[in-house]
Amino acid sequence: MNPIRIAKNWISYRRTMNELGNLSNQALTDIGLTRYDIRNVAARSYR
Repeated sequence: MNPIRIAKNWISYRRTMNELGNLSNQALTDIGLTRYDIRNVAARSYR
């Protein structure tokens, strides 16, 4: 994997973590997630 793709994927991972982390617990529940799920969802965006 080339370094630019790795950097873009990492940025996507961090952005997803930040955006989901800023949601309230109620908002996360509304979309079917918990705080525990955030890392797994972000990891899927990293690949």
